[in-house]
Amino acid sequence: MTEQNIEKLNIEKIAADLESENSRDRLLALVSLRDVPAAEAVPLIKKVLDDENVPVRSMAVFALGLKVTEESYPLLVQLLQTDSDYGVRASAAGALGYLEDERAFEGLVRSFYEDESWLVRFSAAVSLGNLKNPRAKDVLIGALDSEEVILQQAAIAALGEIKSIDSLDNILHFVDSDDWLVRQRLADALGNLPVAKSISALKYLEKDSNPQVARAATLSLERLA
Repeated sequence: MTEQNIEKLNIEKIAADLESENSRDRLLALVSLRDVPAAEAVPLIKKVLDDENVPVRSMAVFALGLKVTEESYPLLVQLLQTDSDYGVRASAAGALGYLEDERAFEGLVRSFYEDESWLVRFSAAVSLGNLKNPRAKDVLIGALDSEEVILQQAAIAALGEIKSIDSLDNILHFVDSDDWLVRQRLADALGNLPVAKSISALKYLEKDSNPQVARAATLSLERLA
């Protein structure tokens, strides 16, 4: 049997498993798509984008962010806007970040402001960083005032990703945060902002009581050097 025939049989089995009544079979089928080319994988992924099982839908959305065709972007935007489950919407926001498609900017901003779920807003903030679009600065600075610490972490990291030196004073307010993960995200972000204030703050964070924060500061100083 040729390699092409084996591949065809594998795809046929995945397609059959995606029709299974057992959600575990459908999940394993989606995992099996990792070695299938995007052009063949996306039609299979589409079979379960409206699956009644939320983990199956979430994994299908995640797969769309990795198997990129012309259909991936519009499908993810639709799911971000319309899916009833916040976990699926969060997965869609995250997958749009993987695509690094500039067209996603407005939709991600809208979801950040309008979605009631902190998880969706978190994913949107992270993806805004992945897009590396400087226009995200005002949205992300606003997120620094969030009551959700995890949103503060995402905003700090994203401001570093977009290399927003103008936001340096805003994020330096967190240099003595009680949350070590916030301080670690700050140390990582400062490594993308090559100015004297960053170096000074990183030398301070190198002496942090948390070893992971101190290590992140050291790595950022090495990057800046």
